[in-house]
Amino acid sequence: MPVEPPPSPWVFPDPRDASDDLVGVGADLAPGTLLAAYRRGIFPMPEHGRRPPMHWFSPVERGIVPLDGLVVSRSLRRSCRDFEIRVDTAFDEVVAGCGDPTRDAGWITGDVAAAYGELHRLGWAHSVEAWRDGELAGGLYGLAIGGLFAGESMFHRVRDASKVALVGLVELLRADGGAGRLLDVQWVTPHLATLGAIAVPRPTYLGLLVEALRLPPPPVWAAESA
Repeated sequence: MPVEPPPSPWVFPDPRDASDDLVGVGADLAPGTLLAAYRRGIFPMPEHGRRPPMHWFSPVERGIVPLDGLVVSRSLRRSCRDFEIRVDTAFDEVVAGCGDPTRDAGWITGDVAAAYGELHRLGWAHSVEAWRDGELAGGLYGLAIGGLFAGESMFHRVRDASKVALVGLVELLRADGGAGRLLDVQWVTPHLATLGAIAVPRPTYLGLLVEALRLPPPPVWAAESA
């Protein structure tokens, strides 16, 4: 099972009391702090992309991908046959790909990468990877807590590779039915909207989160910790 780190000394506000997406500023990126935040429906992002202090968000309109609502076009379905899906074989490389400083609106600093790397080594953070011809072509990473998968970022080096990784993630979350599991994508971007992401009001998301956190992890994460 994932290793529970020491509890955070920081106390996060109730997101329901916030008037906009930003709910707090400061704190740290220790494992216990990050887990406490995600369990309350809050996630971190540096101010203006790459500078401290850390800002903490719980969007008024939260992006999720319903596990039965993923949109897989005919061309994407064909692309899925060209890649191999792997889990947690190149976590640090996936984070580095997501954090490439040449990408527009990059926000993954060295501190952020190190923090999620520590969560990975504790068994909480995971990567889903699309491989082709023995090389990492794209992927995504995020946190898995019970029935929640909180997606953080995705990248591709080969066309459609990040989309294929998302398809793979949804299949993993649905492996034993997936009832009650929650795939959080923070905000709905135009790209994610084409794949079936929708926005739900913050109270709705927080209700779904409570239910998801009560569930056991999907088989893929349970198998890793066995």
